Amino acid sequence: MNTTAERWVVAIIVCMIAACSTEEQGLDLEAYEADILQWRGERLARLKGADGYLNLAGLFWLEEGSSRIGSAADNDIVFPAYAARYIGELQTSAEGVVLLAEPGVDVRHEDNPVKSLLISDDTTDNPVTIMHRSFALTAINRDGRFALRLRDFESPAIAAFPAIDYFPIDPAMRVTATLERFDEPKVLNVDTVIEGLGYHPESPGRVAFEIGGETQALEAYASGDQLFFVFGDATSGHETYPAGRFLYADVPGEDGKTVLDFNRAYNPPCAFNDFATCPVASPRNRLAVRVEAGEKFDPDVHSTPDGHH
Repeated sequence: MNTTAERWVVAIIVCMIAACSTEEQGLDLEAYEADILQWRGERLARLKGADGYLNLAGLFWLEEGSSRIGSAADNDIVFPAYAARYIGELQTSAEGVVLLAEPGVDVRHEDNPVKSLLISDDTTDNPVTIMHRSFALTAINRDGRFALRLRDFESPAIAAFPAIDYFPIDPAMRVTATLERFDEPKVLNVDTVIEGLGYHPESPGRVAFEIGGETQALEAYASGDQLFFVFGDATSGHETYPAGRFLYADVPGEDGKTVLDFNRAYNPPCAFNDFATCPVASPRNRLAVRVEAGEKFDPDVHSTPDGHH
């Protein structure tokens, strides 16, 4: 059999396996593809939305003490030019971050003028958002370190963002997985894109599944009523983002089974913006196979404002 004929035979076998797999899962292929396309549209809308990551305009790590903020060059933290020259002063301590607003500057919380306010961070029950013109100021807490996160709802990056490229929808990349639970949940240490800053998710165990007839496994992170995965594969750094991609799945029932739909694998926020604190795929979650499903990444198209890829 010549090489071309062999490739055709392999392709036919793969298609037959995929068809059997989708039949076993009871998938309506037309409805499934429509669902994935709808998910893609919603994904883009979230990225461009108020709580998305395209409007991030700054991430400023705070030292204990006082920091002046505003657009004037002599501030400790310099905002874009269309902010007020002097917005106020941040006072950072172990208890959190307090904003003392500059008299006469329009700074608001829930539409009420602010003179002095604790900016409850994103790990608290009621995080605080401070508004100034088109900017939103929030505090984040990572490993006990506070940072000021700045959003600009009029950021030109939102309108300029190009479409996301995807692998073709492949029902065979929607696989059944089995959660192999640890004796006790483990708190893991996972690196992030920011050197020295860790991510410490709780893991109930690993999920085992098959891709291309080969058994694979990924550590799962607990995330409410879902499992969260940060994974890399043989496409990472080539067609997809080098640090890995994100994926969610439902927590398994009593049978330990769940579904990993790699057609819903997506890029982390740091792929599109330099002001996010993304976990990266650990060595334990780097698959040797190619996962040709979900979002792609092109550094020439989707570089962040300062050229970070």
